Amino acid sequence: MSSLVETITSVNDAINSFVWVKIGLVMLLGTGVITTVITKCFQITHLKHWWVKTIGSVFSKDTHKKLGKDSGAVSQFQALCTALAATIGTGNIAGVSAAICIGGPGAVFWMWIAAFLGMMTNFSENILGIYYRRKNSVGEWSGGPMYYLKDGLGSYKGCKQIGMFLACLFSFFAILASFGIGNMGQVNKITLNIKSAFFSDIVASDIAGVSFVNWAIGICLMIVGGFVIIGGLQRIAAFAERVVPFMALAYVLGALIISLFHIGSLGAMFASIFKFAFGIKAVTGGAAGVAISQVITQGCKRGVFSNEAGLGSSVMVHSNSNVKEPVKQGLWGIFEVFADTMVVCTMTAVVVLSSGAIDLNTGLVKEGTDDATLVAKAFGNIFGKPGEWFVAIAVLLFAFTTVLGWSHYGSKAVEFLFGIKGAKIYRVIFVLLMISGAVMTSSLAWDISDTFNGLMMIPNLIGVLSLTPLVIKLTNNYVARKIQGKDIEPILSYDKKIQDEYAPLVKAGEE
Repeated sequence: MSSLVETITSVNDAINSFVWVKIGLVMLLGTGVITTVITKCFQITHLKHWWVKTIGSVFSKDTHKKLGKDSGAVSQFQALCTALAATIGTGNIAGVSAAICIGGPGAVFWMWIAAFLGMMTNFSENILGIYYRRKNSVGEWSGGPMYYLKDGLGSYKGCKQIGMFLACLFSFFAILASFGIGNMGQVNKITLNIKSAFFSDIVASDIAGVSFVNWAIGICLMIVGGFVIIGGLQRIAAFAERVVPFMALAYVLGALIISLFHIGSLGAMFASIFKFAFGIKAVTGGAAGVAISQVITQGCKRGVFSNEAGLGSSVMVHSNSNVKEPVKQGLWGIFEVFADTMVVCTMTAVVVLSSGAIDLNTGLVKEGTDDATLVAKAFGNIFGKPGEWFVAIAVLLFAFTTVLGWSHYGSKAVEFLFGIKGAKIYRVIFVLLMISGAVMTSSLAWDISDTFNGLMMIPNLIGVLSLTPLVIKLTNNYVARKIQGKDIEPILSYDKKIQDEYAPLVKAGEE
């Protein structure tokens, strides 16, 4: 058995390295550069516009309303919160900590670079998702990479079969990733953190070789998760709308308080990020340096793992928005990456660098540091034991909402392959598997899921790159109408019926 596990681990490590390092990161950064260039650096040149149209409109009733005719849709704000529910997860805490411990403080710099470029990748994914979406048999919007691969890439001469093949491939990998990183991996992290913070002194009997505490946590999560997930997107979105803003603001506030306690060291922290962005030289005493390739890999990989720009996953919920204007939802995609990485991940980086576990002069991690508990200990240094409890609860909320978001992604992938009935069966299986995450001990399932996460990225980015002419066309059309004030026909959908229905409404000001 051990030899089989070793073989699987070895094969997975090879595939993971190939997908993420040799292909994935090049494609990811390359797509980010291309989408930034073709949109004329939209995230900077139209900063005020997308800021006003997203977070600036958060208290507008139009941002929250769900139209009667779109009973299967969610509001723009709900779509954002559900997408953030899936993206703001353990990657924002444990992932950032691991990136700094492995790649040094400079990894944060590359996390920022990946996020800056990822803003426009996510923007492009979202506008393609809205443009190629359609209503399913129960009146719910269905969109995502599988549809713009099938109907977008597939519309090119000689590419029909290639588009369909890549669409099915993306869906298959998305389903597998949803069970792993989107479900069992997140539940496992919740269980470990809750057990460590609240039940470390309790001696409980074992059931099938696993502590009763693990079983109890897993059953509770499965019951609550089942109540939300089986209710479908409407219930998931309603839950996310209430929880996500609160959890993100509470965590950022806690991190800000820690920053204020170390305000005198903030300059040194940010200096170390830029100083070690291109590697860490070996120092005396046998300490190993960190190569620039490792710094870039850790920063970019953890950044993508956190904000998911380029994976194509969040497109599946953004496509359920009641918005009519593709670029309007694309703006929320820009803000999603900004909030996830530029805000939440940066705050975690400050917490980690203020913990004393990283030598700001050498950039090296101090001996005996555990990246998995580093953030909790940093909070504990300021707030005592309640600080560690706070991080455990933050991980619980971050990871649990990630589970909810990924349940929708997986169900949409199943719907594409097997229809509505298949999606219903998938939700039940997804909920039942939650308990396995609480009792599993091996990290192999997490590592394999990370590989599937990367495998999702490849067909999605092929789709985005192949459809860049359409991204240019949609963006230019929006800019001409909404920013330059030109009176031209809006471009809203590949489907003539949807185009004809929505064009007059958009021209009348109903976006």
